[in-house]
Amino acid sequence: MQDRDTRHMRRALELAERGWGRVSPNPMVGAVVVRDGVVVGEGYHAEWGGPHAEVEALEAAGERCRGATLYVTLEPCHHSGRTGPCSQAINDAGIARVVWGAAETNPEAAGGGAWLREQGIEVEAGVCAVEASDLNAVHHNAYRGRRPFLALKYAMSLDARLAEAPGASTQLTAGEAIVEAHRLRAGHEAVMVGIGTVLADDPLLTVREWDVPRVPPVRVVLDSGLRLPAVSRLAITAKEVPVWVFAAEDAPAERMQRLAAAGIEVVPAPRLPTSEGLDLGAVLALLWKRGVRSILCEGGGKLGSALLAAGLVDRVYGFVAPVILGEPGVPAFQGGRGLAARDWRIIRRSEFGPATLLVLAPESEGARGMHG
Repeated sequence: MQDRDTRHMRRALELAERGWGRVSPNPMVGAVVVRDGVVVGEGYHAEWGGPHAEVEALEAAGERCRGATLYVTLEPCHHSGRTGPCSQAINDAGIARVVWGAAETNPEAAGGGAWLREQGIEVEAGVCAVEASDLNAVHHNAYRGRRPFLALKYAMSLDARLAEAPGASTQLTAGEAIVEAHRLRAGHEAVMVGIGTVLADDPLLTVREWDVPRVPPVRVVLDSGLRLPAVSRLAITAKEVPVWVFAAEDAPAERMQRLAAAGIEVVPAPRLPTSEGLDLGAVLALLWKRGVRSILCEGGGKLGSALLAAGLVDRVYGFVAPVILGEPGVPAFQGGRGLAARDWRIIRRSEFGPATLLVLAPESEGARGMHG
């Protein structure tokens, strides 16, 4: 029974990922209906505002739901929002057993598991709990945190260097890895870089090599002195896709006006009392107040290392290319280790052409969102 439950839940997890970039701020959810050992229905949450995964799977199974087992990656919701409660739909369909992965952390939607038990339905919680929690880490953080979920993406050499030299634009990945990088952008509400990356690479930071997400991520630049060039690709396209520049409160007013004329929103933020850099915790708090719940930070090394040292990184996407850059290459990890010295666990290893992607999470995170 345990092996069978795990197998069907992993299929549900595969289905859930199809909602990447399409369902936020809702969680990604997949569901599988099994009767007499045979899969009779599958579904996933495909679009925000559309049917939930459970409803899709139940409709696919039809009358074969009666006496069947439903596998779902997240505890079924128990409230009426844009759709009705999945718990009621499950009960009405005649499902005999429900197996779910991670507990629902949205207090308005939680409680489906307990209600189903009250109706006499057998409920099994926590199957593939860590995997299910990892899948919707952004969703869980939105109801348990006070800052956006932050993922750090690096493309680096074997000796953990991001570029051949300071200020040099260096492409370490190509092909399939680029497509995956754009897919990652599509699943976050903001893409963030430091001004050093803008000056070196002149990035566009939009989603181009993947399906257009439901809501394109806002582009965020940390630029304490407002050095963002008016001729940069970010500035030129600011009226098409939003660009927010976080600058020091004492940044030159004329530069602020110049960027504002290009359609860029400049957001004042406090500096750290001991350095010229911005207070990263304050920046994240400002983004949270603006409704941003997830950020993909694409560097560079100074910003990424500062976020790691401050313990503000919830996920690492590390693309490792089979090259060695050596000196004077820009190190990915700079300065003191700080809270970055905590243990990390590997969520996934994948190959994208010659590059290897390591997806990491803080070790302590694995216990979140599992059983409630």
